[in-house]
Amino acid sequence: MKIMTCPVNGPRAISEFAYGGEIRTMPDPATCSDDAWADYIFNRNGSPGVKREWWCHTPSNTWFVAERDTARDVILRTWLYTEES
Repeated sequence: MKIMTCPVNGPRAISEFAYGGEIRTMPDPATCSDDAWADYIFNRNGSPGVKREWWCHTPSNTWFVAERDTARDVILRTWLYTEES
């Protein structure tokens, strides 16, 4: 069984979590071009590697950041989001 560590509730089965998507910087919708906005909305980086992603521990509704190596399918670390992270 795969285990993920919730920053609040500790190690839990991966079935208790929901994937929220890769963390990406949103362009300013008031100033970016239509092409840049469309790229942000519709395109994702699917190449394998280390990614920072949003995850939710569904029983407690705790949203947090996970750093995951998608090439090796390994969770490297998890933490609660702050503006500095």
